[in-house]
Amino acid sequence: MRPDPRRLAVLHEAALSGSETPGARPVILESWRRSLAARVDPDRHEAPVVLAPDEVVDLRGAHPLAAVLPMLRETLVSIADEAAHVMIVTDADGRILWCEGAAPVRGLAERVRLTEGSRWSEDAIGTNAMGTALALGRSVTVHSAEHLVRTYHGWTCAASPVRDPDTGRVLGAVDVSGPLTSVHPATAALVSAAARLAESQLQVRLAARDERLRSVNMRHLLGLRGEPGALLSPTGRVLVAEPHGLLDTRVDVAGPVYLHDGREAVVEPLDEGFLLRVPKRAARRSVLSLQFLGEPRGTLDGRPLALTLKHAEVLTALALHPEGLTADRLALLLYGERGNPTTVRAELHRLRTRLGGVLLTRPYRLHADVRGDFVTVREALRAGDVPQAAAAYRGALLPRSDAPAVREEREDLAAAVRRGVLDHGDGEALWAFAAHGDDTEVLERLARLLPRTDPRREIAITRLRRALLD
Repeated sequence: MRPDPRRLAVLHEAALSGSETPGARPVILESWRRSLAARVDPDRHEAPVVLAPDEVVDLRGAHPLAAVLPMLRETLVSIADEAAHVMIVTDADGRILWCEGAAPVRGLAERVRLTEGSRWSEDAIGTNAMGTALALGRSVTVHSAEHLVRTYHGWTCAASPVRDPDTGRVLGAVDVSGPLTSVHPATAALVSAAARLAESQLQVRLAARDERLRSVNMRHLLGLRGEPGALLSPTGRVLVAEPHGLLDTRVDVAGPVYLHDGREAVVEPLDEGFLLRVPKRAARRSVLSLQFLGEPRGTLDGRPLALTLKHAEVLTALALHPEGLTADRLALLLYGERGNPTTVRAELHRLRTRLGGVLLTRPYRLHADVRGDFVTVREALRAGDVPQAAAAYRGALLPRSDAPAVREEREDLAAAVRRGVLDHGDGEALWAFAAHGDDTEVLERLARLLPRTDPRREIAITRLRRALLD
C-alpha cells in the first residue's frame, strides 16, 4: 500500500516543530534526529557536488561494484525506465558514481542534484534511502515527506547496501529513485534482491581470486617442509592452513599473531597475500638498546649500531608507538605537515639494512625487546618513582633533533622530571637533575636541603650565584 503523502507531510512538520509524531516510522524518526544533529537545513539544503566528472570516472574504474554493474543494469535499469525512475549506485561515503535511466527522468533528477558526483550521505543531505541505508547497513525505503529536505518530498527511493564478501564492510548502496506518483510496491524488494545478487557475484569472483592465490602461493607453504603454516589473503583471510584448523578464519596481519596454544607466528608478505609460519622453537627475541638521552648510541644484541640522527628519530617514534605506525603517520611525526611518506619509506629501507628482521612492516614496528633510556625515564615517572626517573635522566632526548615527535617527547620528559624532583623534595634526585643545567629553582632548593657538611651544598650555591649573575 502506497503511503499517503499528505499524512507524511503532517508528520514531517510536527517533527520539525518538536511535536509528537506517533505515526512516524521509527527508522525515519531516528534518521531525522541524526540529520538535524548534522545541521541539515530542511528548507535550503541541497546535495553537495563533491566530485568532478573526471574524478567520478577514476573512482568508477577502481570501485569493486564496477564488476557487478552489468548485472545491476540488466536487473534494474529496464524496470526503472518503465517506471520513470533512475538506478543509482553509490560508494560507501554516499557519493553517486552511476546514475542511469531514461532521459526524461534523468533530467528531473539532475535538477535536484540526484546525479553523479553528488554526495547523499545523511550528514550531507539528510534522510534519504541511500544515506540512511549506508548509515544503518540495511535496506531502507523513504517516501515523499519522509525525506528531511522538502525539495525531495515529490520523490520516493528504495536503497540497499552492498557488502564486501571478503571483509564484510559496506562497499556502497544500490538505489532506485523516482517521482512519488510512479512508485511501485515491489520496488523495494527488487532493489534488495539486486543488492544480494551483486554480493553473490562478488563472492564468486572472490572465490576465483582465492583459488588463483592458492595456486600461485602454494609453493611457499610447501617450502616450509612440514613446519606449521598458512597462506593468507591480502586482507588476512586464511586460504589454506597446515595442519587444518591451525588458525581461525581470519588473521590480523597488522599485529602479532598468536596461536591458541600461545605460540607466536611469523607473518611474511608475499607479492600478493601473506605466508604465515610457526617456528618449531620460538626464536629468542633480539634486544635493541637505545641510549638517546644525549648523543644517540644504540646496540642490537650487544653489537654497536651506526645510527644517523634521522635513524635515531625513527627509532624514537617506533619505541614510543610499539603497536606500529604507517608511513603517513611516521612522516607527520618526523617532519610535520611537510612530511612525505616516500621519503620515510626510503629512510626505513636504509634502517632495515642495519636492523634486519627487527624492523617489521605493515605497519612499521620493532620486533625486539626495546630498552631505551628515555623509555626507562617515562616508565619511572608513570610509576611515581621520581628518584629512579632522575637517576636515569642523563640529559635532553636527542638535543639536535627538530622532529616534532622527538621535540614533544623531549620537552615532556624534561618538564616532568623537573617538576617531579621539585615536588618530591629528595636531595639525591635534585642533585641528579641539577647535573644537566643551571636551573636556579633546582639549585636554590638543593642549597636549602643539603646539610652544611655535604660538599655538594657549596657547589650548588656557587652554581646558583653564577646562574643568577648570568
